[in-house]
Amino acid sequence: MRILRIVLLLVLLGLALVFPVLLSPNLAVTSVAIFTLIFAIAVTGWNMFSGYTGYISLGHAVYFGLGAYTIALGCQQFNIPGGYPPFLLLPLAGLVAGIFAIPLGWLALRVRRYVFIVVTIAFLFIFQLLAYNLKGITNGSAGVFLPLTSWSSDFFDLPFYYIALALLTLSILVSWRIRHSKYGLGLLSIRDDEDRALGLGVKTGAFKLGVYVISAIFVGMAGALYTYYVGITFPQFAFDPAVDVNLTLMAFLGGLGTLAGPILGAVLTEPLQQYLTLQFGVNSLSLVLFGGLLLLVLLFLPRGIVPSLQDWWRSLRVFKQARLKSAPATKQERTALVKKGEG
Repeated sequence: MRILRIVLLLVLLGLALVFPVLLSPNLAVTSVAIFTLIFAIAVTGWNMFSGYTGYISLGHAVYFGLGAYTIALGCQQFNIPGGYPPFLLLPLAGLVAGIFAIPLGWLALRVRRYVFIVVTIAFLFIFQLLAYNLKGITNGSAGVFLPLTSWSSDFFDLPFYYIALALLTLSILVSWRIRHSKYGLGLLSIRDDEDRALGLGVKTGAFKLGVYVISAIFVGMAGALYTYYVGITFPQFAFDPAVDVNLTLMAFLGGLGTLAGPILGAVLTEPLQQYLTLQFGVNSLSLVLFGGLLLLVLLFLPRGIVPSLQDWWRSLRVFKQARLKSAPATKQERTALVKKGEG
């Protein structure tokens, strides 16, 4: 089974590497693929915290926006030209998001459950208002433009696609390492019963804050890459509540706390998001639809697609094993039973 999984991962990685080359004439599909990869990075980072600890954050758009403004202001202040140099600012965007996550996480994680959710939402709107009012830094509602590239239209998407794929691969590796480490075991114990984990010696405060910062770093880099691809950032765009709705929906739809679930959720959700944006041109309708879809997922598929499929596969294996145990072991035994029935 382990070898099969490795082969499957290699096949998927190979398909991902050749995907833009195979569809190079279709720029619209490649563009949707880039947005999907970027949100897969963000939701994988979000899942490292919310999926492993059970603390549902609806304020991670703060770090998405911080990453967006970091790359935009960095290019503006240091006169960085368009092309490959802005990609070097992606680690800086993640670092800035991580630095901000330390005090914000320390404050938010002093409370639990629904109060924590409300606090994270408050952070989001506070930063959105700051972006509107700190015009000397953010340029207010006018926004900040990023440098243009000199790449041709048939080449423009390729660097963004492969950078996004590399970041997604890194985020999956980090998520896998956390999940299969002693540290990850401590996070899962917090999700199951935080008070008992604390009684067993798990440093719950440090564990939660550490993974919160790691989560913010990847969301910040995703926000920076998204902004560079779009070419502009402004408060409503950078600190958008729809980002948190999308991340939560993707994680719950695919399977909260799993490795493959968030990626599957991004693959299923982001193309639909882009289709609605292209068709209707506004985010308000898609926000309503995705909020309703999130409620449906929570009601009818609370564990997500991946855990549900895993349960179905285990049930099928148990059923087959039960049938094999109840069936005659040899051909002679089956023949004897048939003759006995005829007699």
